[in-house]
Amino acid sequence: MQDEPFFGFNTYHVAMLTIGLGIVLALWLPRFFSGREPAASGLLILFGMAAFSLVPGMPQALDPRDSPRFWELTSELAVIVALFGTGLRIDNLSSYRRWQPTVRLLVIAMPITIAAVAFMGYNFAGMTLAGAILLGAVLAPTDPVLAGDVQVGPPTEGGEHPIRFALTTEAGLNDGLAFPFVYLGLLVGSVGFSIPAILGDWLLLDVFYRIAVGCAMGVATGWLLGRVLFAIPRNNVLANTGSGVLAFACVLVSYGATEILEGYGFIACFVAGLTMRRIKAEHAFHGKLHSFNEAIELALTALLLVLVGGIFPELWSELDWRHAAIAIGLLLVVRPVGAWVSLLGTDTRTKERMVIAFYGVRGVGSIYYLGYAASHLEFVNEGQLWATIALTILLSTLIHGLTAAFVVEQVVQEEPEQPPET
Repeated sequence: MQDEPFFGFNTYHVAMLTIGLGIVLALWLPRFFSGREPAASGLLILFGMAAFSLVPGMPQALDPRDSPRFWELTSELAVIVALFGTGLRIDNLSSYRRWQPTVRLLVIAMPITIAAVAFMGYNFAGMTLAGAILLGAVLAPTDPVLAGDVQVGPPTEGGEHPIRFALTTEAGLNDGLAFPFVYLGLLVGSVGFSIPAILGDWLLLDVFYRIAVGCAMGVATGWLLGRVLFAIPRNNVLANTGSGVLAFACVLVSYGATEILEGYGFIACFVAGLTMRRIKAEHAFHGKLHSFNEAIELALTALLLVLVGGIFPELWSELDWRHAAIAIGLLLVVRPVGAWVSLLGTDTRTKERMVIAFYGVRGVGSIYYLGYAASHLEFVNEGQLWATIALTILLSTLIHGLTAAFVVEQVVQEEPEQPPET
């Protein structure tokens, strides 16, 4: 065995130390400047950029152009955990009118966003049609992981103002509903813009079948797991153990079972959390499940954001002003205008509509979708896609993360929630 220096610096251990310190600093330093809970997402990315660029001995970040599978699997786990937790959060489903803004955001605002971003990518950035469609699809969903400041409160704690309810339920569903458009980009990239393929494979399989299976399996697994946790056996239910790890088990069961049937597991996880929440709705164990689930979600998210910052130096060469303009245009023009238009005619007040329209946080879901697509097909514009998404996430975490808590709180205080119609 070759002798090694006693104080040899293993780059893996240096990486662990640096990432850990970065997470601590991102959560700790803002407390010197604000009494609010710090919005650390943007700082985590910035600390990742600094660590991987400046700290001696740091290994190079996993370049997503060479290792998309790592990013796909890591972000997949973070997203499904977040989606299940988002479903658990919602106390009050009430009437369709309460869901109307959510439906409008999903059916109108999201397709507008996809079409607008794809148009910019194809006409202004010179992307291929497949690459442009994929860019629109991966940037369309808002993020259930990073939108904590604009979401409803934990189970049984209320805080379900229409703004928070709309943004929470939108983030819970649009991750799964963006998937058909990812498949459309893959289809166009492999066979071209073929009308028979689009009407057959895409519309019937990727849209109708996969969405239906995702919804059905979410209801089925959520109801079944809820019965197991809260009702059977009657005098010795699992909920009495107080073991929060059961939340993680429920995530894996919901997602795995749905994906085996080729449905959208993202939809299933949110619907499963929503369905389980209806069983013994006031039981304190829902809060324990959510707390454990949230701890996993935050840990995975922090790690991913530091690594997103770490890959920036690798992707700078792929980024030009056109792709930067797409990122800025999405956050400041496309999303706000598209969401504003979609909410016209609903019961939302003017200030509520402005807040909902502006706070479409982008994040980990986009990483998953592009990682998934890059693992299944070679794209001409792949490096540009990664660079654009990384910049969009950074800008979103800074613009939305640093302002959301204050703005939403002000509007909620000015316009208190009205009792929902039944």
